[in-house]
Order: sequence, then structure tokens, then C-alpha cells
Amino acid sequence: MLEMSKEKMNINRKIVERKEIIFVEGDMIIPDAKPDIINAINVSGIPTIYRKETMEGKIRVDGNINTYIMYLADEEKPENRGLNTSLDFSEIIEVKQSIEGANLKIATNVNSIECKIINERKINLKAALEMKITISTDEEVEIIEDIQEESSLQILKDKIEVNSLIGRGSTKVHSKETIQIDQNDSLAEILKADIELIDKDTKISYNKILAKTDAKIKILYLTEESEIKKVVGTIPVVGFVDLPNVNENSICDVNYELQNIIIKPNNSEEHSIYVEIETEITCEGYDSKQISVVKDLYSPYKNIEMDTKQINLVSTKKQIKEKNTLKEHLVIDELENKKLLDIEAKPILRNENKNGTNLKVDCDMELKFILFDEQNSRIEIKEEKIPFDFSTNILEKENYTNISLEIGNQDFVIQSNNEVSCNLDVINILEIEKYSSLQTINNIEEKGDKEDANYSVIIYIVKKEDTLWNIAKKFGSTICDIVKVNEIEDPENLKANQKIFIPRFCKVLETVNG
Repeated sequence: MLEMSKEKMNINRKIVERKEIIFVEGDMIIPDAKPDIINAINVSGIPTIYRKETMEGKIRVDGNINTYIMYLADEEKPENRGLNTSLDFSEIIEVKQSIEGANLKIATNVNSIECKIINERKINLKAALEMKITISTDEEVEIIEDIQEESSLQILKDKIEVNSLIGRGSTKVHSKETIQIDQNDSLAEILKADIELIDKDTKISYNKILAKTDAKIKILYLTEESEIKKVVGTIPVVGFVDLPNVNENSICDVNYELQNIIIKPNNSEEHSIYVEIETEITCEGYDSKQISVVKDLYSPYKNIEMDTKQINLVSTKKQIKEKNTLKEHLVIDELENKKLLDIEAKPILRNENKNGTNLKVDCDMELKFILFDEQNSRIEIKEEKIPFDFSTNILEKENYTNISLEIGNQDFVIQSNNEVSCNLDVINILEIEKYSSLQTINNIEEKGDKEDANYSVIIYIVKKEDTLWNIAKKFGSTICDIVKVNEIEDPENLKANQKIFIPRFCKVLETVNG
């Protein structure tokens, strides 16, 4: 047996990354305290996942969609009212590559919610929930870095960049806050609520990761005087994740998942709304390092047997963030004599086109204007769409794995003639992973000397794909011998159809190293 030095490292291998649309449906009976429904004006929802599990060939996901329905009530003077319900789901999704115990990440987004009125006291809700599913496994691999050399052993080494998994950890963060409304308002009910995680940041110290973000809460509410108001609050979400051996030079992937949400009038304090959010924060730590790898070996004089295998690993892992400002002027005729309550902005990715090192992405900014006709006490919805695109140079021909869009600062100014000036900062987040395939050696064993052979020289015509290593190994020679005999100046630059002489086994050359 040869004496070898080995390096152990953990590899995180992504086995599935795909999007899945599931439909969540349920009926709701309007509570006795609420008036009958004439029609639904607007329906929105906040998705949460409180349980997820990988199994052989499938995954299970449990969660709910916290749903808000603004509707026109059947009263003597029809007014705007609100309903809130939870659409629960438990879904088993077939994923052939899934294995029990694998790592699972799920990002959710409500694409649409339909509301169908069955009768004046009953409605049916059907939501299209988009899930981005990522499944990965951890694998410990052992790589031969070096071998105690003998004079006859020819060794091919390489240096590669790898991202070795340090480990992963998670924590649950319970965030509570009281959002104050106008002191002159008597809160009747909540009509609509939205939550957005903004300003994500990560700080790493030895053995610990600080992950923090802000949950921006936007709420439309109805007062006892039948006025509709808006309030915006921010709740800090901060969690510490213990991760042994992580340090400030490590790469860290942080994932946030909403698991539970409570938004309700604060019974213990007037003029306020109670908000509680439960968030799971998951962190993965990686070390980026350069390692030496023995890729191949042979001996012109000894019989060598070895086992090899292919390892797929991540050699580059990084995140690119770019900010672009979208500016547009829209004419909204429906603004005439109406009050603008809120504007929802949602970026939609339509198409990706990668050309060499350049990536071009086509998108739409979907805008929903929520208007209030004070004369008729009616809420109206006006939808607009602004097409936009962006390009980014990803520097190398790397495999990018995910593009996501976030909205930063938003500024909407209503000008004369019902014109709205829209200024939105769109943050393009590009998650990049570059994959490498590496052939490694498992075991090496000497099986005695080769049979003695007389000195001989072979004349060989170089093929396009040839390297000196492959030629020397094939004919039982050494690179050093071939270079010396042929007076080759640049061993890395063999030319196709070049004629070279290959010296074969000779006891006299036994002390010459290749």
C-alpha cells in the first residue's frame, strides 16, 4: 500500500430545483356579525408554511394562506366590509429525485385568488400558490491530496477551488409589535394586510451568524365612521444561529420562511393593531478554499491498480445584487374624483435569455391601484402593467441557479390630468453557483513489478485531444523522457499531427522522474 495524505470535506449537492403550482380551495360561511355579501371587490393572501418533509420520491408541505376579502355588503346603503379566513392546505407532491431526510427549501408566492359567491352567506375561495422547491443532500467525500512518491511513480495533480459545507443551523424567531393608528380613528375591522421582508442583512462572527430583516406590514382598515385608512409599520426580525467553525470569511446562505401570522385589532389598547409573526431562519455556511488533488497516476515499472469516482461539487458560490430604477408616467382616468387608498406593486419575471457572459431578463411590473369613490362609498380596483427589462454581465460562464426580484423604495406622485408618476427601485438578486466535475481516486494498490522490457522507441502522430500525460501513460513512458527526446519547448501546447518519439521502459531511465 502507498502512503497517502487525504482531505475530508462536505459537499452540498443540489438534486432538485423546480417550480410547482398547487391550488388551495375552501368555503367560508360569513359570520353572523357580518352583513350579506353582494360581490367581492378584492382578495389577497399571505402564505405561510409550518411543516415540510422529504420522503422517497415525494415531499409533504403543510401550511395556510391568511386571506383577506374586501366586499360590498348588502345593506340599506351598501358599504365596504372585510372578511378574514385561513385557507389550510396539506399537499403531497411527487418529486422522483427526493430522498428521505434531504434538505428542503420552499419559497411561496400567491399568484391569484378567485372568490365565487355561492349565496349571500357563503363564498368559495380558490388560490393558485406557486412554490419554488429546492432539494439538496450533504455528502462527505475524501480526496487524495498527495502520495509518498517513489522514483517510478508518475503523479498528475491539480489545484481546484471548492466550497466546502461547514454546516447548517436554524432558529425560530417570534416577533410581536403593536402598530398605532390615528388617535381619532375607532377601528371597526381590518380589510387587507400585506407583509414584505425587506433590508435583509447577515453578519458572521466565529461560531455564530446574525441574520436580520424587517417585516414591512401594510394594513387597510375600516373605521366605525365607515372611513377607509391605511397604516404602515415595521417589525424587526432578528435571529442568532449557532454554526460551529463559521467565521467572517465564510460564505453564508440565509433563508427566511414565514410560519405563522396573527394580525388583529388590539383588544388591550385602543387605536392599535396587534401583529405577531413567527419566522424560521435557516443558515448554511461554506468555506471557499483551494485544494490540491491527485487526479491520476501510474508507474512505467510497477503494476498499479486504483478505483476512481466522479464527484460533482460547487466551485463558485456567490450572490450579485443590482439596483435599477423604473420610471414611468401612467394616466389613470379612474382617479377622477376618487381617493387613492393604496398601490400594490409586484414584479413578475417573464423571460430569461443567456448569451455567453450576458444575461437579459424581461419582466413586468404589475400595479394594482385601490381607489375609493367617496361620493358612492365604493372601493374600485384598477390594474396596470409596466414592461421592463435588465441586463447583467455575469463575468464568467457560470451556472446561475436563481433570479429573484425585490422592490426597494417606491414613490408614486399624483399629478394633474390624473397622471401618476411612478418611481420604483427594483433589486435584481442573482444567486450564482458554478459546478465542477472532478474525477478522484479512492484506493491505490501496487501489484508488483512489470515484466522487464528492452528499450524501444515508438513514433507517434499527435491527435487533437492528446496531452503529454495521456501519451506517456498509454505507452508506459514519462513526460520527462518524451520532452527530453523530442526537445519540446512547451509541453502544454502539443500540436495536432506533430510527429514525436516515445521512449519506452528502460532500467537506465529508472531514476528519471516524469
